[in-house]
Amino acid sequence: MAQRRKMDCQVEIKSPADKFYDAFKSKTQQIPKMSNEVVTGVKLVQGDWESVGSVKQWSFVAGGKSMTAKVIVENRDDKNKTIVIRVVEGDMMDSYKSWKATLNVTPKGEGSLVKWTMEYEKLNESIPDPVIYADFYINCTKNLDAYLLSSK
Repeated sequence: MAQRRKMDCQVEIKSPADKFYDAFKSKTQQIPKMSNEVVTGVKLVQGDWESVGSVKQWSFVAGGKSMTAKVIVENRDDKNKTIVIRVVEGDMMDSYKSWKATLNVTPKGEGSLVKWTMEYEKLNESIPDPVIYADFYINCTKNLDAYLLSSK
């Protein structure tokens, strides 16, 4: 029986925490432009761009492959700059029974610390650990940081 697992990745960035968090909270539709094509598209499926319960279809590149994921925003805590999403459809569900990702942005000096926490359950034990998705989150974070810094 597969068990729930957790993997974290962290990136120190130069952008202020409020500005970086706001990109994911309020400007999701602009992330393809900001991420330098790591994210190739985001479409609103249900709800609006900011509300908990909204559904978005993401197109992205991970591990050199184009992928899609339909996600539900499960929780948002503006005070702690945290957003939780759950993947309900898409390429990731070919390998994982469940997938939840938490974004947390914390001020650090003049910049921020961005932490992504992935909680997942593999369909079977032969499925590799989700390193390609950690790499995706790291690359997206770095590209978004570079964009935000260049557009001051």
